[in-house]
Amino acid sequence: MAMTHRSRIWASTMRGHEAQSQVCAHADSRAAIQADRQMLREEREHIERKTLGSGAALAQGAGHRALSEEPDRYRTCFERDRDRVVHSTAFRRLAGKTQVVVYPLDHQRTRLTHALEVAQVATAIARGVGANATLADAIALGHDCGHGPGGHASEDAFDPYIPGGFHHGPWGADVALRHLNLCAETLDGIRNHSWSQPAPATVEGEIVSWADRIAYCAHDLEDAMRAGIVTGADLPDQVVRRCGSQRSQQLRVFISAVIDSTRDTGVIGMDADTADVLAQLRQFNYDRIYMRPESVAQSDAVIDVLRALVDHLARHPDLVPDPPEQLLDDHPEVEGALWRAVAYVAGMTDRFAFEQAHALLGYDLARIPAGIGRGM
Repeated sequence: MAMTHRSRIWASTMRGHEAQSQVCAHADSRAAIQADRQMLREEREHIERKTLGSGAALAQGAGHRALSEEPDRYRTCFERDRDRVVHSTAFRRLAGKTQVVVYPLDHQRTRLTHALEVAQVATAIARGVGANATLADAIALGHDCGHGPGGHASEDAFDPYIPGGFHHGPWGADVALRHLNLCAETLDGIRNHSWSQPAPATVEGEIVSWADRIAYCAHDLEDAMRAGIVTGADLPDQVVRRCGSQRSQQLRVFISAVIDSTRDTGVIGMDADTADVLAQLRQFNYDRIYMRPESVAQSDAVIDVLRALVDHLARHPDLVPDPPEQLLDDHPEVEGALWRAVAYVAGMTDRFAFEQAHALLGYDLARIPAGIGRGM
């Protein structure tokens, strides 16, 4: 095929544009900054010490890591953690993992978009209360990296294989992201972000716990409304009066409530009246979205498929690719082939899991149940 005009223009920028002693991105680049002093890591740490509130987690050197490292010249330890999470395979795969829907449609949330929205809420709260927004961002982006395909149904699927049950927070911190050698504060926040887990050790971890709930209550409702499952008129009157029926209204009310309550008390939390409204919204979502018959059927199908895959792969360990380094440790509480099978399936995206079930088990892809927006 002949090279197009657009292709020739794109190719002409291969090296950039000469400008005195350097190369610039644009032929007419003129933006400039007086970079007579560099913002080295030490200065950034100094700014944190001077500006963050008492009790905020402070970056220091290379950070508290399981394996010691040399500090970065420019980035704080929590900035490095955020970068590592964003570039990780586990984070990237969240784009293909269920938030509420298996095989989500174009406008429905995935675990990846959920993580991004949680990060926005968490950093907004952190900045508002004087906490370390960078650490909150890193925890929020990594908080769901332990989820398997099919969302929370995967936890039910894997429960029988893991003593004490499979929990996506600890799995994310201790398995999926372990090889990144993240700071102890980041791992703690990821491990304990769910309200059923022990409290995080940092205020930033506590912030992400609230940000997670605020974000999913608002955006799961929005997805369901767009799919025609519920309408704003279905919401409890108190929810509509206090925070409206739109995601933007709800986020504004709930984020402000956490900031205001924390400033008043010094403890990360929300006033009782607003917390009751958030609880009513979550209960509404639970009853009308998560537990609707189609959603329950979707979860049941996911559980059946994932367990069948784990059982098959545990019996045929040659089908499991060589595991990443973080999975090579001994896990005496779980037989080795079974552990690797769970770890392999837990890392799959929705689509890959069902395609593997089709290829290995003869699963009929037409049996994928309708979720929100599917088959409607």
